[in-house]
Amino acid sequence: MRWSNDRNGRRAFVNACLVDPASGLDAKGGVLVDSGRIVAVGADINKQSMHGSAEVSDCYGKTLFPGLIDMRVFTGEPGMEYRETLASASEAASAGGVTTMIVMPNTDPVIDDAAIVDFILRRARDTALVRIAPMAAITKGARGKIMTETGMLREAGAVALTDGRVGVANPQILRRAMSYASTFDMLIVQHVEDASLATGVMNEGEIATRLGLPGIPRQAETIMLERDIRLVELTGARYHASQISCADSLQVIKRAKQAGLPVSCGVSVNHLVLNELDVGAYRTFFKLSPPLRSEDDRLALIEGLNDGIIDIIVSGHDPQSADTKRLPFAEAEFGAIGLETMFSAALSLYHQDQIKLSRLIEAMSCAPARLLGLETGKLAPGSPADFVIADLETSWQVEDTTLRSSSKNSPFEYRSLEGRVEKTIVAGQVVYSYDKP
Repeated sequence: MRWSNDRNGRRAFVNACLVDPASGLDAKGGVLVDSGRIVAVGADINKQSMHGSAEVSDCYGKTLFPGLIDMRVFTGEPGMEYRETLASASEAASAGGVTTMIVMPNTDPVIDDAAIVDFILRRARDTALVRIAPMAAITKGARGKIMTETGMLREAGAVALTDGRVGVANPQILRRAMSYASTFDMLIVQHVEDASLATGVMNEGEIATRLGLPGIPRQAETIMLERDIRLVELTGARYHASQISCADSLQVIKRAKQAGLPVSCGVSVNHLVLNELDVGAYRTFFKLSPPLRSEDDRLALIEGLNDGIIDIIVSGHDPQSADTKRLPFAEAEFGAIGLETMFSAALSLYHQDQIKLSRLIEAMSCAPARLLGLETGKLAPGSPADFVIADLETSWQVEDTTLRSSSKNSPFEYRSLEGRVEKTIVAGQVVYSYDKP
């Protein structure tokens, strides 16, 4: 185990700007940690108050906030370790301030059985720097035909059900899965994209036409989303659209929430800060699912995040090898890595005065924690001591040679991002510390 909740010793992190959206805390102070949990938080935690009773770490006025929870992380373990292992993904996560990774079931074999859930949890305990929890598949092999054993998967430790990269196309199968999931209070997480409509490679529109590439219409997303909302009405299941990408989907989610349905949604940081123009010279690192949409859609998503229609931000971390990415655009695989850059990329919205810092952190910490029933995501006495210390003003350049992920398919490659993680703490232990050159 690379970190332990049982480590003894008190440690105080002082002289920090504390931001905790769960409690509304936004003030100067410190955090006192003992045996992997937070003991106290606030202005009275300082060097003078410790009187030698705890090891003191000075944060030098940097921002301290709850560890981030990334609800959409693909890895290659088991079966495709050349793309990403749980260990390498956790290295990238720790450098990006992500203290909990929720891994998707699209592995080989697929996480559709209690034994595989157990394997993931054991491997995480043995190799990972951060906390790891798996989502299990809704259907066997994520093929959309035969339901998995919801109760056994929950008992084994699965935190939600999803088929990951694909949406469940058969409404009868999804209805049954929702009914069973509601019995066990399991969240259904759906990739809202109708495969029969999503046969292109980028957003359908003028840009795709100019580039000579087949497009994916927004209706591929909204048709499945609207159908799924009807099934939520029918079953009462808790439902989460993992990544929405367009203004039309926002309206669907808004109506569902106004009707009091147990519906939530997420957005990838890529769709908040990039748009279809970034595809430019056929850059395959910008080939994503769902595709990058128009600038109007991007601005609508930011507004939806501000308004609370969008609940969470995810990295959409999906590592691909050079063999599958360095190809003609139409032939390349979908996906981009993002664990290490999610926080810094999202922070650009704060620097541009498009969103408040507390709302950004909420969407990446306490909001996903609430959805999944996790005890992390907040700075509160008794909670796990998972938090991040970051310098919001420091700029850094994303370079493939320094990224910790095994795969290097970052859409932010060679870009300068403002704001970086200085330290990441999991269970009271520093698992990442930035060493200034």
